[in-house]
Amino acid sequence: MPLPFLTADRAVDAPGEYSDDVALPFDDHDRWRRPYRPGPWRVGAAAMLLLLASFVLLAAVIIAAAGEPAGAVAVLGIAVLVIASALRLLRVGVWVSRAGLRRVAFLTTTTVAWPRISGVRTVQQPVRWLGLPRTVQGQALLAERQGGETLPPLLTDHNADFLGRGDAFDRAADLVEAWGDEYRRC
Repeated sequence: MPLPFLTADRAVDAPGEYSDDVALPFDDHDRWRRPYRPGPWRVGAAAMLLLLASFVLLAAVIIAAAGEPAGAVAVLGIAVLVIASALRLLRVGVWVSRAGLRRVAFLTTTTVAWPRISGVRTVQQPVRWLGLPRTVQGQALLAERQGGETLPPLLTDHNADFLGRGDAFDRAADLVEAWGDEYRRC
């Protein structure tokens, strides 16, 4: 029995064409896009935060039912912060468009126009393991501004998106480098 809602954007029978490690297609180069899928560590951490938020929301309902509205509002505020943190965690990464390169961190966002970037390259260097203080030898994708200033690593092969997925890191790094090569000349 064919299920048309499963085949609306792709063929189910296409073996390996849309596996989990394949980069996302880009139709509109003017929209900000992440050239890779979020990794299992990032998605798992966000899922755990959302699970925690559900328990905090349940606690807020119980506190409100007990007749403590001020406490319920405080706990509800904590739940909203946890949900916002989970959503922000899912947005962390590198985003590209025709306008430039955007590095989204948990608390900050840096956007640099392509003409202001002199180069994007992959280098071997010590990288942070899952964003923790511990460093290991790995690969990092770096972007240099025109003045010689190097941005913090855009991607590493040991971050939450690519830990244990070396091929996905190589594809994502190649895609970001290709975007840079194409739009730096404009």
